[in-house]
Amino acid sequence: MAKQILKTLSLTSALTVTAVLGTISSQSFAMSPFQAGYQFSYNGKNIGSATRTLAKSGNNWSYAFVAKAVGLASATETSKFTLNNGQISSTSFSRTSKVLVHNNTMSINFNPSTKLINTKKDDKTRSFAWKAGVLDELNAELQLREDLKKGTLKSNYYLADAKEIEARKFVKQGNEKVTTSYGTFDTMKVVLKHDKPGRETIFWLAPKLDYLPVKVTHVDKKTSYGLLLTSYKGQTS
Repeated sequence: MAKQILKTLSLTSALTVTAVLGTISSQSFAMSPFQAGYQFSYNGKNIGSATRTLAKSGNNWSYAFVAKAVGLASATETSKFTLNNGQISSTSFSRTSKVLVHNNTMSINFNPSTKLINTKKDDKTRSFAWKAGVLDELNAELQLREDLKKGTLKSNYYLADAKEIEARKFVKQGNEKVTTSYGTFDTMKVVLKHDKPGRETIFWLAPKLDYLPVKVTHVDKKTSYGLLLTSYKGQTS
């Protein structure tokens, strides 16, 4: 379950892109550090929490995601990258997850000098041919936000995982108000289209919080996961 939890939460980032097509407007800001906290639910029951933290040192950025399902599982993802003229250049990505006593790890290293993207999942290693602009599941959110502010969205965003590089597409489905323990927000509703039947991921993005996802739901056949914002420290409009 931890892997699905982690994937659900990190996918939140990718959907920010489609918000640019909405009618809600917001002031444009440069990327800046923030921290957001979420309540995590499984099949309608609140079972844990999650945080997203963006930090900066010079032009080196670190984006971390941590999720904990009390007594069941935990997961941590970290993305490292640089930013130049609104374009993210991926450096590395790592994931660790634990379900009861079982641990799993995954890492991605982006190597422009060797024209390779190297991955390792537990003991399995792979290498892919270099492709400029390839993102990971976490920094994709941030790249999409940067594009959103410029109004120059790409038709596809390419993300690397342990096995491949794949294109992601997103679809906007209108605007909704979302109430959280942190407040009520006007949001843009965005759906991630999955190839597999029975799967659906929906994000609600708040322009007031620089298009931060304030709510996320993911359904995989009979199983559902959810996130709802509980705290935020960062830039607002």
